[in-house]
Amino acid sequence: MYDVSTRKRALALVEQGRSLNSVSRETGISRSAIRSWQRRLEPVPRMAPQPPPGPPADRDSYSYLLGLYLGDGCISPGPRGTGHYLRIACDDKWPGLVAACEAAVRAISPARTAHRVQADGCVSVVGYYPHWPVLFPQHGPGKKHERVIVLQDWQQEIVDAHPWEFVRGLIHSDGCRIINWTTRVVAGERKRYEYPRYFFTNVSGDIRRLYTDTLDRLGVTWTHCTRHGNAYNISVARRADVALMDAHVGPKY
Repeated sequence: MYDVSTRKRALALVEQGRSLNSVSRETGISRSAIRSWQRRLEPVPRMAPQPPPGPPADRDSYSYLLGLYLGDGCISPGPRGTGHYLRIACDDKWPGLVAACEAAVRAISPARTAHRVQADGCVSVVGYYPHWPVLFPQHGPGKKHERVIVLQDWQQEIVDAHPWEFVRGLIHSDGCRIINWTTRVVAGERKRYEYPRYFFTNVSGDIRRLYTDTLDRLGVTWTHCTRHGNAYNISVARRADVALMDAHVGPKY
């Protein structure tokens, strides 16, 4: 790790109009390091080793974050085995969703930190913590739908205690609230009717089952909707059930 004086000397060369390649060759410092110093001059403090965590104290935030992770989350190792990064991909059309995701990551991370990484059409909410795989034991190699996804007993206890937060996280990641329409003939005249509906779509049968099992415990009626021969879509369309979902989940925002 370079000290601040070394960083300042390298940045002074850049400020003289030198290219990053030129400064890198002269100083032996990588271009990526110099580029990162342009955003942050002070060295990032090293985190002291932390013991593996127990179940999170903020159970409702964890239940919501678990739903987000199962839909659009991943965990990756940090450089040189320094820890792990949790990344939740969010569509940047929904700034309220991004803010809720960031708040949940901050609530669960012991460092209470998270940051956003903008990409084309989406924002990744990223949090650093050495023990994310302990908090999300569903982490593993390959795609989620290609491996078994089962909740640990302590995770299931949290979901049972905070089911709506879990459903909300799943809908915010892989679900939506839409307006469907149909036509009926009334007194010889065809009329158009519109009605709201919730969809949840995920290729993993295990994740769909976690969603529908939770809906069952909440008393929400659901049906499978087959698309192209695949039952990837779970629909909630009955008026009373949509009203219940509206009260606890609502559309993305």
